[in-house]
Amino acid sequence: MTTSDMREFLETGVIDAGRMRAVEGNAVALGYPSLLMMESAGRAVANAVLAQGPSRVLVLCGRGNNGGDGMVAARYLQHLDAVDVVYPDCGSTTASAAAQLALLRHCSVALHPVRCAADVEALSRLFDGADVIVDAMLGTGASGAVREPLASLVARANGSGAPVLAVDTPTPGIRASRILSFHRPKVEGADVADIGIPLEAEVFTGPGDLTLVPSRRSEAHKGAGGEVLVVGGGPYQGAPYIAAMGALRAGADIVRVASPAYIPMPDLIYERLEGKAITVDHLETILSLVDRADVVVCGMGLGKESHDVVLAVAEAAEKAVFDADALARPLPAAKETVYTPHAGEFARMTGAEPPAGPVARGRCVKAAATTGTILLKGPVDVVSDGSRVRFNRTGTPAMTAGGTGDLLAGIAGALLCHLPAFEAACLAAYVNGRAGMLAAEGRGSGLLATDMPDYIPEILFRPPAPE
Repeated sequence: MTTSDMREFLETGVIDAGRMRAVEGNAVALGYPSLLMMESAGRAVANAVLAQGPSRVLVLCGRGNNGGDGMVAARYLQHLDAVDVVYPDCGSTTASAAAQLALLRHCSVALHPVRCAADVEALSRLFDGADVIVDAMLGTGASGAVREPLASLVARANGSGAPVLAVDTPTPGIRASRILSFHRPKVEGADVADIGIPLEAEVFTGPGDLTLVPSRRSEAHKGAGGEVLVVGGGPYQGAPYIAAMGALRAGADIVRVASPAYIPMPDLIYERLEGKAITVDHLETILSLVDRADVVVCGMGLGKESHDVVLAVAEAAEKAVFDADALARPLPAAKETVYTPHAGEFARMTGAEPPAGPVARGRCVKAAATTGTILLKGPVDVVSDGSRVRFNRTGTPAMTAGGTGDLLAGIAGALLCHLPAFEAACLAAYVNGRAGMLAAEGRGSGLLATDMPDYIPEILFRPPAPE
């Protein structure tokens, strides 16, 4: 397989701020530094400005990386008659933007720090004399009302007769003549500049995807992390408990295990089901638990005699992850569903073995994902919701040990409490594989699935590296 074979899995159209942040993070992990990305973006802005043949350019910058893009553009425009850069001299600035500002101090540009509306008013001549205004104030992650001094900058730009080129996305309220987005459009109607982001940063999972994990609010209470119900066990006793520990370590606050098998684990709530296997006689108990859960994880260690229960659980559940013995026809489908088959279970679900190569697998999984998101486990995991396809290559051959797939289902269940199914599945595949890689460093082929849960929080919840 060559990287060029993966082009068909690139997504198109408008990309939202969260997804773009993930792609950029993956690009950095692949070796494309954020400062170099900013350099490419700023150069593209400068080229767009130069195409208009201006003599005097006014660049309005914010304190974030969008402002850094504008500062790079100003550096590439310094040969013009006049380049003026206006930026807020208050609040915190990202490290990348600060580095660009420091570099601009050595360039043939005029720097104008502003702190309030009066400072902006004093610069009115710059707006009146500009041939082009560059809006690099607020990027894709901006929200809420624009505050001073940026609000006055927006008002002044709108009152100017100069065309306004918005960088990546327009600052709210500004009159943009043209929008130049990077990599993919952030809003409808934007032009797009390719800034050299590697294809694999988008079609493969990576550490950038961790930025999608919502942070826990300071006022959070017990249960805010989500409640997961694991239904399984009987013929195989340990599987549902491994899944349950995966859900706990992936951030779920409350995890219940409904099973005939009891394994004493004080962090889990055991819901006793009498007998040796789960049957329709247990449905009243199980469905009452389904009603209170945010996500149901079902199928681990269940055996093949409980499929009527699986179908009833699916019908009642808002969100569910189905694994192992639940993956049989007729296929269960909750309102929002993740399936986590290995190759044999995929064949049982669909009636056909998945092909060998990742590209062919991607096409096959995409075609099969008609009732939910499928995460096909393998040396390279494949995730599709029938529209998008993503690949994951974290993991190790040591993860052939029993139980690692159960752990994956539990991680997916916890993430599904807060994320859409496709994103939860992609992130679960990445985190489970990374946990296996870290656990295997000290254990090699002696790895146990129970060695892996302690590494999950380290991967999912470590603080992000500074920009």
